[in-house]
Amino acid sequence: MEMTMGKVVVTATIENPEDLFSVHKGLMKPEEARRIEVTDALVDTGTTTLSLPKRLIAQLGLQPLRARRVRTSGGPTTLQVYSLVRLTIQDRDWSGEVVEVSDDCPVLVGQLPLEWLDFVVDPLGQRLIGNPTHGGEQMVELY
Repeated sequence: MEMTMGKVVVTATIENPEDLFSVHKGLMKPEEARRIEVTDALVDTGTTTLSLPKRLIAQLGLQPLRARRVRTSGGPTTLQVYSLVRLTIQDRDWSGEVVEVSDDCPVLVGQLPLEWLDFVVDPLGQRLIGNPTHGGEQMVELY
């Protein structure tokens, strides 16, 4: 994890779960599973989910699911939603759909993955920390 101009930037591994399932079933070698590691994923609590640049979506071989209306800093628009990925940050993982952003945007880690991973932003340290309410350990609340 690194700090740059007040932004929280983390290292994240993003994998194609269909490939992981094929590895599990013995249909694919582990090294053939599509995965990427990004060292500059931007934590964005104003974003809802995980957003990936189009070039990374292509590298992972994700399938388009639907177009969805979104609100951006540039105003409302329609973006493509893609099939599931497994996102891993600091040995915690989350699975979810991906929203496509342009290739000039960084990977954006939004609120849904952050909540499941049970991370909060430490604004003073400009980093992600385990939720202090849960003693820093990952916990899912089901109430």
